[in-house]
Amino acid sequence: MRLLRLVFALAAFAALGTVSAPMASAGPAAGADRALQREASRLLRTPNGPPGIAITVQRGKRRTFLNGGRAIAGTRRRIRSTDHMRIASTAKAFSGAVALRLVERGQLKLSDTIGQRVPSLPKAWQNVTLRQLLNHTSGLPDYIESPETIARLQSDPRGYIPPEDILDGAAKEPLRFPSGSRYQYSNSDNIVVGLMAQSATARSYKRLLGRLVFGPLRLRRTSLPSGFLLPGPYIHGYDIVPGEAPQDVSTFLSMSGPWASGGITSTPGELHQFMRAYAGTKLLGRRIRRQQRRFVRNASSEPLGPGRNDAGLALFRYRMKCGTVYGHTGNLPGYTQFAAASRGGTRSVAVSVNIQTNPKAGDPAVFARLRKVYGLASCAALARG
Repeated sequence: MRLLRLVFALAAFAALGTVSAPMASAGPAAGADRALQREASRLLRTPNGPPGIAITVQRGKRRTFLNGGRAIAGTRRRIRSTDHMRIASTAKAFSGAVALRLVERGQLKLSDTIGQRVPSLPKAWQNVTLRQLLNHTSGLPDYIESPETIARLQSDPRGYIPPEDILDGAAKEPLRFPSGSRYQYSNSDNIVVGLMAQSATARSYKRLLGRLVFGPLRLRRTSLPSGFLLPGPYIHGYDIVPGEAPQDVSTFLSMSGPWASGGITSTPGELHQFMRAYAGTKLLGRRIRRQQRRFVRNASSEPLGPGRNDAGLALFRYRMKCGTVYGHTGNLPGYTQFAAASRGGTRSVAVSVNIQTNPKAGDPAVFARLRKVYGLASCAALARG
C-alpha cells in the first residue's frame, strides 16, 4: 500500500542550528532573520514534519546557511550545503535555461513548434510552441497521470525509461485545451523541451546541461542521473506515515522518468547558486530575460510557492508584501524544494526538506507551515540591514 501511495504522490527533531555564518543583522533584516528561524524550528517540531531542513539566504555578498533536524533519520548528522539531493521540479528551471540559451544562440526559437522539432510526437501536439511549453499553456496531458506511466511505476519504479519513451502514455491522450488558451502545469512540457533541445543541436540533453549550465556556473556536484542511486554523501529523503517510522525513499525512483522535468541531482549550495544566475543576470542576456519574464498571471508552481504566483518561461514570480522574488518549486518522493532570487539575482534563497509535501500529498498542515517558511526566507533575503 505504501508503494502505491508513493506512486500517486508523484501526482519531531532537533531545533534549528546555524553553520557557515551567524545571522547577525541589524535593522529590518534582524527581525526577518529571527522570524525565519522561529518558523523553521516550528516546522521541524510539527507532527509528520520533515526530519531535516536546509535554508540558504544571501543578501549581496553575505550568505548564511541554516540547517536543522537530521540529514539521516535516527542519526545526529545535519544537512550540509554540499550534500546531494533530488531537486525535483526545480529541474524545470534547468531545462528552461538550456532552451533559452539555445534561443539566444539562434539554435531554437520560442515560436518553434513540436511539429518542426519533434514530428514523431502526436499530430494533435504539432502546433504547440516552445514558449507554450515553457510557460505551461501547451495543453499537453501530464504523463505522470497517465495509466501507462502509473502502471510502469508500480511494476518497476527503478527501471530505466529512454527519453523518447517517457511520453508514451500521454501521447495517447488529446490536448487538455487548445494550446495557448489557458494555464495548466504539466510535467510533459519540460520533457518535450528536452527533446526539442536535442533535436535542434543533435546533442543529448545531458551534454547540453553540461555545456550550457553546469560548466559555465561551475556546478561540479550537479548532474542528470539515469538511474536510482545518488552520489554520496546525500540527504536521505523520507515518506512519513503517522504512527510509523519514517521510510527512506531516497532511491525509490529512477530519475530516467522525471528526466528534463525533474531528474536532476544537486546540493543545497549549488541549487541556490544556479537560481541566483537563472533568475538574475549571469546566465541570460537582457533580451531573452524580457521574454522569460512575460508572465501568465495567477498561475502557480507545483507545489504552490509563497505569495501570489505567476508563470514565466520556466520561472515563476512570487509576489509578497515584503517584495518579489523569481524562482521555482518542486517535489517528488522524499524531497520538497524551493529556490528563488531577486530580479538582479543579488538577493536569494533556497529551502530544502527531506520529505515530499504539497496540498495533495502528506499532511496539509506541514505544507502550510513549509510555505510560510518559503515566504519568510524570501523576505529575509530581501530585507535591508
